[in-house]
Amino acid sequence: MLRHLLLSDHGNEGPAAGDGWALVQAEFPTVEVGPLSAGRGSRVLRLDVGEWGAPDFDPFDWDGRVFGAAEGAEQLALHLEGAHREALVIAALEVLTRYQGLVGRRNAASSAPLFDRLLARHRALHDLGRPLVRADYQHALDAWQWVLRLRPDADLAVQAAALFHDVERLTSEADRRVEHHAADYQAFKDAHAARGAEMTREVLEEVGADGATCRRVKELVAKHERPGGDPDLALLNDADALSFFSLNSSGFIRYFEPEHSRRKVAYTLARLRPGQLHRLGQMRLAPAVRNLLDVQLSSLSLPVGTA
Repeated sequence: MLRHLLLSDHGNEGPAAGDGWALVQAEFPTVEVGPLSAGRGSRVLRLDVGEWGAPDFDPFDWDGRVFGAAEGAEQLALHLEGAHREALVIAALEVLTRYQGLVGRRNAASSAPLFDRLLARHRALHDLGRPLVRADYQHALDAWQWVLRLRPDADLAVQAAALFHDVERLTSEADRRVEHHAADYQAFKDAHAARGAEMTREVLEEVGADGATCRRVKELVAKHERPGGDPDLALLNDADALSFFSLNSSGFIRYFEPEHSRRKVAYTLARLRPGQLHRLGQMRLAPAVRNLLDVQLSSLSLPVGTA
């Protein structure tokens, strides 16, 4: 688990006041920001945020290092260097946003043994030796963490739905993606959601969830590709969309042709509520993704500062 963010110039009083660290700590309350000495007992990974901030940088290039360092490590600490004050704050927020799936934040609803069993079953379903399955597993954890960032008191049902919302891909797209061949993209996504909902219900029953929880999670997963008036469903759509941009988009545009990537960016942006658009500014996006996103945002006619 990612537990520490280490800073070379961290003083006795912590990071310099007024530099924005309060936002970082509010967004990631379970990650301790501290001096290098706070990393004792953890696996420490040194990261040059000067490289991270380069104009042509694609965060996909760091994924192997960061996710690889986390494997087998009970505690992971990221040592950020190469920037100071505001530039370091921005990089810290972006790095933690990219790799928040390693944080494993929980609340009261997800701290019970039932959720432990659910996490273990979810992990067992994913063969991480298959690249697309690994990407889906990382996306599931990331979407779950987005749910908790957006609603820290989220209940068990919506957290479970975030974790399992794309489980159907284990049967349809584990070795190659096929969504770009769909004649009707929305119908394809709806069918994916319906099949995944039934798979999720079966897992919940296996781990001992009660009937009401099983029904609610199944309903959320079944409808997760269509935003609606249900606040939990809207939250799930926000988390899924934000996770696509913050984590999956770099790999997506490497895998698919430009036209399908453009359609995917437009489709995903449309699922995101206007009040969450500012979150896109907390992400380090690949230049090609940023260009596609800027084109779509320019057509939304939003008030200045909304995005």
